[in-house]
Amino acid sequence: MALAKRLRAALDFLYLGSGILAALCLIAILILIVVQMLARWTGEVFPGAPDYAGYAMAAASFLAFANALNRGAHIRVSILINAVGPKVQRIINIWCFAIGTAVAWYFVRYCVNFVYWSWKFNDVSQGQDRTALWIPQSVMLLGAVIFAIALTDHLISLILKGDHRIQRDLVDQSFGE
Repeated sequence: MALAKRLRAALDFLYLGSGILAALCLIAILILIVVQMLARWTGEVFPGAPDYAGYAMAAASFLAFANALNRGAHIRVSILINAVGPKVQRIINIWCFAIGTAVAWYFVRYCVNFVYWSWKFNDVSQGQDRTALWIPQSVMLLGAVIFAIALTDHLISLILKGDHRIQRDLVDQSFGE
């Protein structure tokens, strides 16, 4: 039982850490935009700033997936789930999480190939920065792996305990409805 609690704490820390990294990427985007504005006002050039902001946006998106899933921030159409009984709800949820988990791991598999071939061929960006593309792609891969782990975690929890552990934030939920 102690091992299960440590594993749960480690997974929750991983999801939270991924969300924090996503937030730091958003701050990096803000800093890049402000520095680029200051450079323009002073007549200087900041080569590659839009490219770096794009890399940070992709990183923020992928790193935020697992944390958003745990907080119930992903869009779920629950009309059917709310209209059926608990047994059918469980079956539908297992089916949805199983499909989502399979698609996420399938994406991770091809993302690994994508990063590997970018590294092998020394693929660089076409912008002024000439960044090795495997570097920002690796951050995308990291976020995809953490998201696939989160989906697998929720699927196993749903199968074994009957609950997917997604906590819906009522404050956030009230703004979207």
